[in-house]
Amino acid sequence: MTETRSQVRTHVESNPGVHFNAVSRDLDIATGQTQYHLRRLLKRGSLRSLEVCGRTHYFPNGYSRTEQAAIALLRRETTRELVMLLLDRETDQPAELADAADIARSTVEWHLSNLIEYDLAEKVYDGRTVSVRLTRPDLLRETLVEIDPSLPDRLVDRFSRLVDSLLEQ
Repeated sequence: MTETRSQVRTHVESNPGVHFNAVSRDLDIATGQTQYHLRRLLKRGSLRSLEVCGRTHYFPNGYSRTEQAAIALLRRETTRELVMLLLDRETDQPAELADAADIARSTVEWHLSNLIEYDLAEKVYDGRTVSVRLTRPDLLRETLVEIDPSLPDRLVDRFSRLVDSLLEQ
């Protein structure tokens, strides 16, 4: 294995759920080179990948699809914040979560729909009221401890929140 490929593999093992751009940026290697080495590692079975919300995330072997999705989603600052609120409250309505997090309801709905898509949350119907609750709180709690979103991920989330707030006005 080449030195660069070894660096890519070690980086993914140290940062499970890292996305493509972060690998390239963190290791300061060209996009084409990153692509080449990741493809080779995936083809060999040394790494796994999962596309979540339009981004491909890379993982060492040993993570289930649900664990991979949890890691990828919790790398997003807004999703992390909503999960922490739901861990505190056990269940809540999207409008209440939007108020508590001080973000647009549409943003809350988007992040919640991603959690629901990967079976990490579910909608709870009580008459005309719809709430959301986490289906895997223990997994999410453990993952929160291990994952810290990168600065670029946080900046993208903050920019999205800014755009949403401007569109609401």
